[in-house]
Amino acid sequence: MSEGAAISRTRAERAEVALASLMAAPATPDRLRRVLEQALVFAGASFAGVYTPGGDPALLRLAESAGLPRTLYGLRDGYPAGGASPVAEAHRTGRPRWLGPAELADAPDARRTPSPDFSVAVLPLGPAGAGCLLAVGEHPGGFGTDDRSCLELIARSIAVPVPAVADDTGELPENAFRLGMDSGRVEVGDAILRLFDLDRQEFDGRVESLLGRTVPEDLPALMSVVEADHMSIGDRELEFRILQTSGSPKWLRLRGRLLPGGEGRPAELVGTVTDASTLRSDVTDVARVQRLAAALATAGTVKDVGQAVVAALRAPLRADRIALAELENDRLVVTVLDPPEPEAWPAVWRSEWRTEWPDAPVRAMPTLATALREGRARIWPAGSPLEPALAEVGPGGLAVLPLPAGGRMAGACLIGWDRPHDFAPDERALLTACAALTGQALLRAHAFDAEHELVGMLQRTLLPRRLPRLPGAVAVARYLPTTAGLEVGGDWYDVIPLADHHVALVIGDVQGHNAGAATLMGQMRTALRAYAAEGHAPDVVVAHANRLLLDMETDLFATCAYVDVDVERGTAWCVRAGHLQPVLRHPDGTAEILRTEGGPPLGVLAQAEFPMTPLRLQPGTVIALTTDGLVESAEADLDSGMDRLAGELAAADPAHLGLVADALLTGAHRGDDVALLLMRYDGMAVRPLRESWTVWRVPEAARHARRFTRRTLRAWELPRDTIEAALLVVSELVTNALVHTGGPVRLDMSLVNHRLRLAVADSSPRSPVKPTSIGWEATGGRGILLVEAVSEAWGTVPVSGGKQVWADLVPFG
Repeated sequence: MSEGAAISRTRAERAEVALASLMAAPATPDRLRRVLEQALVFAGASFAGVYTPGGDPALLRLAESAGLPRTLYGLRDGYPAGGASPVAEAHRTGRPRWLGPAELADAPDARRTPSPDFSVAVLPLGPAGAGCLLAVGEHPGGFGTDDRSCLELIARSIAVPVPAVADDTGELPENAFRLGMDSGRVEVGDAILRLFDLDRQEFDGRVESLLGRTVPEDLPALMSVVEADHMSIGDRELEFRILQTSGSPKWLRLRGRLLPGGEGRPAELVGTVTDASTLRSDVTDVARVQRLAAALATAGTVKDVGQAVVAALRAPLRADRIALAELENDRLVVTVLDPPEPEAWPAVWRSEWRTEWPDAPVRAMPTLATALREGRARIWPAGSPLEPALAEVGPGGLAVLPLPAGGRMAGACLIGWDRPHDFAPDERALLTACAALTGQALLRAHAFDAEHELVGMLQRTLLPRRLPRLPGAVAVARYLPTTAGLEVGGDWYDVIPLADHHVALVIGDVQGHNAGAATLMGQMRTALRAYAAEGHAPDVVVAHANRLLLDMETDLFATCAYVDVDVERGTAWCVRAGHLQPVLRHPDGTAEILRTEGGPPLGVLAQAEFPMTPLRLQPGTVIALTTDGLVESAEADLDSGMDRLAGELAAADPAHLGLVADALLTGAHRGDDVALLLMRYDGMAVRPLRESWTVWRVPEAARHARRFTRRTLRAWELPRDTIEAALLVVSELVTNALVHTGGPVRLDMSLVNHRLRLAVADSSPRSPVKPTSIGWEATGGRGILLVEAVSEAWGTVPVSGGKQVWADLVPFG
């Protein structure tokens, strides 16, 4: 049949021909699924499924499906036959239901999807009580006249809706299996044993005995089916290979359904395994639509969509090149080229090369512009007169697939062959169905990319932009967001420089992965930083944060590890609130998981205690703090993960701390956020000089403070003019504290890197105010002006229950 004649037929007529061909062919186990795939090809559906009464006539169960996973649309595995759902109504009444977005908003169990235009069609399978066909579309305006005609044809063609699978009762069919999800014991029919080349006597009933014969590359996909947590009830199918004693691996097809447990009965996976060698087709197998739909369902980004399309089409079609391009205004921006080498593509494309991929105005390719405007797949055989930009893509044949999405063309997929290629009818149907699925996936991927960027921006604003430079130590941090979905995580880290060359290392994890967890994470990080800056002891800092979280009256809790390191002395205090233990790498290359005391997570108990554990650090010691995303996953428990972290830290070279952090994150499980904080303690080359004096409230207090200052600074061998300036500063600061505050007063002096700091702490939180002007008759207010005049810098900082006023002098400046 010519190309023109094929196009002149209506979609309903083409669907009728395809269905007649399917029903005339010998019956196969996958006939029903092939019939449902015609709804994807001819009616533009995203999902099609058959619900029928099973052993329990009061329940309609999903017998077969094709297209995207039903969970995307909130569809159930089963519906009560007497319920108010559209499935139950069509089943009982024998009348079809056509539901658009407005009707779905009021329907029971309705749930919105990423597309605001999705609609549902429910058609009875013959007379009332025989089950129904359900189709989901994402076209604006719902299913059109031609779409409805095609769906009615498909509903009339479904004669045997329930394939032979293992049931709850009766004898197990030869090609069926029943797997207990709690025990891993599996019952299999004789045909399955023959496929696996096993005798009934030698089979031990363990699922591992069957999995062990799987080609290693296919084992992860097969495990995703036999694990209950990842099972999609009612719509699961997988092809995989098993090893044979001679010859190439054999292809098998598994179809299964998870039956939930209850009343003391464990959940079971039931289904069939058949030989797929005769069912597989290199080119014309419409079942590839199902595999592409499954791949696109998990494709989160535009790049993932392109990779799924290339994997599903290039090798099966034996194509020489595939390009996936998006339409942005009037330009075609290519996002995927396979092969990626520029030399494999037309010269005009290379001349339009911008950055990583080429882009060109659509008007430069009139044939492509026409295909996009008409919105249907076009195929040109070898030798077709095309513009060079397209002719060189497929000299042996070219297919252009416009990608519809949301009522517009999202882009186009170009498939080219170098040698003359014959386009079979089934191949045309495959290309048409793939184009619709790809366009919808691109629309979702763009929304995902935009939201992912927003999530990433939020995460970056809540974490430190850079870590501070530390005297006598080096700190690095890494953060990896989870790849499972878009939700922002609650992991955080911080490095807080404190007075007297102390530094606080903080790492924590707020329960959950959502905006609430992220917001609480930012609040907890800010609170801990504020409490630490006030000069509280580590246990008090964490206790204050615990009370703050309880006062917020949130349902979330947080874990935290807080380590206060004295860089001058090489000591530290560690406080844990339900968090992982720190890991220490010693200078001799050994690593240990510290057994420090700990309290409960923050936000759990009002009267919680958070004990402090002392640590001793030698120069070259590395402290590692992490969250559980790095050391715990479904495949590895916490203890083994911590042991692995300690072993990898011991084997690393601490001289390059950034490389150590990158190496520790290699192969990290991305099902959860990961935060990692490392600090290498080097020790200070020159140890500061420090002295303190408690100022008693006596008439001679200021004179005693000056005497102590003179004696100390002379011992430090400072110049005389510096000592005189320091005496003036101390006299003014001590006098202000005694006159304007109550409670204890303390004088602290330190000499660090030729910089003298004088600080007076008191119990009043009110900071001294520098007067804007002083008249001749004023009796006070000149003290702060004098301090400012003789010092290099001065300021005030809050401390526990009060403040500290400080002034810096540079003796040798």
